[in-house]
Amino acid sequence: MTVFLQLGGPGSDEPQRLSGRQSYPPEVHARLQADAKSIIDRYPHARSALLPLLHLVQAEDSYITPAGIEFCAEQVGLTGAEVMAVATFYSMYRRTPTGDYLVGVCTNTLCAIMGGDAILEALQDHLGIHAGQTTDDGRITLEHVECNAACDYAPVVMINWEFFDNQTPSSARDLLDKLRAGEPVTPSRGAPLCTFRETARCLAGYPQDQTDAHTAGAATLAGLRIAHEKDMAARGLEGED
Repeated sequence: MTVFLQLGGPGSDEPQRLSGRQSYPPEVHARLQADAKSIIDRYPHARSALLPLLHLVQAEDSYITPAGIEFCAEQVGLTGAEVMAVATFYSMYRRTPTGDYLVGVCTNTLCAIMGGDAILEALQDHLGIHAGQTTDDGRITLEHVECNAACDYAPVVMINWEFFDNQTPSSARDLLDKLRAGEPVTPSRGAPLCTFRETARCLAGYPQDQTDAHTAGAATLAGLRIAHEKDMAARGLEGED
């Protein structure tokens, strides 16, 4: 008997080729070039700035376009193929237009058995879209995601890479309804929530106001608290060999 095991989550629906505009209008190019220069100036070598530059062009279009690839290549002295290789390696760079809020439901092992699969199914039914698609109003792009190292609060939903912990199908539906209605929502921890394009610009090196950022929760810090209580330290950190 032959048994077929599918490892990992559902396959990616992202296209292998980039779509969108092929070049930027002169005024957009000039504005991006000024921003790019301030980013590149932070690094000893121009090509070291490639990752934040990709976030910069993603902030412009909500995804990586041929125009963005060629712009980044021009700024750092690489070929378009070299930039494309980097952009398609990292999952944070999108290949299709992305809504105001990129909603990722963790479907890896712990989140899945704690209800992550049920949350994803409920949101697909509620929004009328499948993972990898965007709602008609352009507000929500839904996707399944692999582990985000937030297992202590499973199941976790991420919105523009901010954590929303201990979710249920009902709470996740309510959360997305608020987003679509323009109502404010607050992440369980981390920085205040902003739109996908604003998040991309923040990752490019232009951070938003962080004064209301939330720190790590008690479950995350439990091991550190116990270590302090028992005066424990990792070998080599207290002068040990």
